[in-house]
Amino acid sequence: MLGPDRFAPRLHDVPHEELEAAGIRGLIVDLDNTLLGFRETELGEEHISWVARAHDRGFRIVMLSNNQSGRVNLLAAQLQVECIPNALKPLPFGFLRAKRRLGMRRSEIAVVGDQLFTDVLGGKLCGLYTILTEPIEGKDFPVTRFFRFFERLMLRGRR
Repeated sequence: MLGPDRFAPRLHDVPHEELEAAGIRGLIVDLDNTLLGFRETELGEEHISWVARAHDRGFRIVMLSNNQSGRVNLLAAQLQVECIPNALKPLPFGFLRAKRRLGMRRSEIAVVGDQLFTDVLGGKLCGLYTILTEPIEGKDFPVTRFFRFFERLMLRGRR
């Protein structure tokens, strides 16, 4: 349940061609430490380009975040993707809302995020393909730092 289907150093390292070959057409993407660093406000060019190429290839994307509405909505608008803030991950409600917005079957959707106990667990609870990325930086919310300790124990030697 806690094992991601795939690992990637960063979101922009996930090949679109590999997703297409696996039948993936929809993406649920985390925000903090997946698309941009903790408390950063400017998206990196590599992630902006990756999302733009995904759109060009026909992927649909929903940003799913536990963060506040204002920040999530602003960044989602910049990327031209739909978003669900205050998602309460890993509870399935936000993931299921994202799935409905994508309008796709579970087998066509991948979740991409940097946290085992929110992104991967929530995706797995909903039967979705999961990709775990490395966090962009070491800074995190205090509760996330707590869970990172257990994440390192569980993933030792698996990345």
